[in-house]
Amino acid sequence: MMPGTNNLLLQFKALADPVRTRLVALCGIAECSVSELTKVTGQSQPRISQHVKQLCAVGLLERFKDGHFVYYRVRSGGDDSPARRRLLALLPEDEPQFANDTRKLREIRGDSGVFAVPVADTDRLLHRALVELTVAAPLGDLLDIGCGQGRILKLLASRAHRAVGVDIDSDARRLARAELLLAGTPNTTLRQGDMVSLPFDDNEFDTVILDDVLHAAKNPAAAVLEAKRLVKKGGRVLLLSAVRDADAAETQAQFANLAADANLRIASPRAIPAKNPAWLLAVATSTDRASRSA
Repeated sequence: MMPGTNNLLLQFKALADPVRTRLVALCGIAECSVSELTKVTGQSQPRISQHVKQLCAVGLLERFKDGHFVYYRVRSGGDDSPARRRLLALLPEDEPQFANDTRKLREIRGDSGVFAVPVADTDRLLHRALVELTVAAPLGDLLDIGCGQGRILKLLASRAHRAVGVDIDSDARRLARAELLLAGTPNTTLRQGDMVSLPFDDNEFDTVILDDVLHAAKNPAAAVLEAKRLVKKGGRVLLLSAVRDADAAETQAQFANLAADANLRIASPRAIPAKNPAWLLAVATSTDRASRSA
């Protein structure tokens, strides 16, 4: 038999175990640690570790490190991704056991102290402006640099093909995972990373957001260059910054200077709200000759 057929048979065999099927269903809605999977299923940690190892071996799950923790999620890439999607689509959405496991996971993450934060009027206006950008052009694969507790990811993930959030703060990522689970965004993943040196390939994303991080960056020019490296030809880099103590003109000038240094064409920043702005949002695209001819 062909390698693809053999691998499919191995995946069917892996899913023949009820616990492994539950693990795949859970890791399809959120990236989970072994500790979380142990609490949800009531199985021992060594047993869960063995199960996820088998699921990774047949290409159903993938593992990644986030600081001191290891998380598992349904594998999204690879040449076999269409076959894997068709296979996992056979799992019934109305299975009571899957619903019960999801409820338990939400309870576990709720115990971490996550609570809903009221959204200010100015933030609502910002959210509206971001959604309007998705109407003008699809988000595609989205990267949110400085995602914090995941507010913008929650807003935009359903409009993206894939959404990745990066933040250097482990507590922020932990809270974001709980929020994103509650929001129901299975296409979202979170990573640890430094904004000037991120663990992604060149031209990997269609939309990259520098999410209110430039003001605190030791080297904001390097952060913009890193965002440019990651965006695909024809993609967009969104520069977002709270106005804070500096006036809007200073922030706008910073955007223009950083874009020029990175060889990015920047549109006039949008002030949100227009009077006494709390936020500035600008869209930048590459002016490199390769991008113009693409």
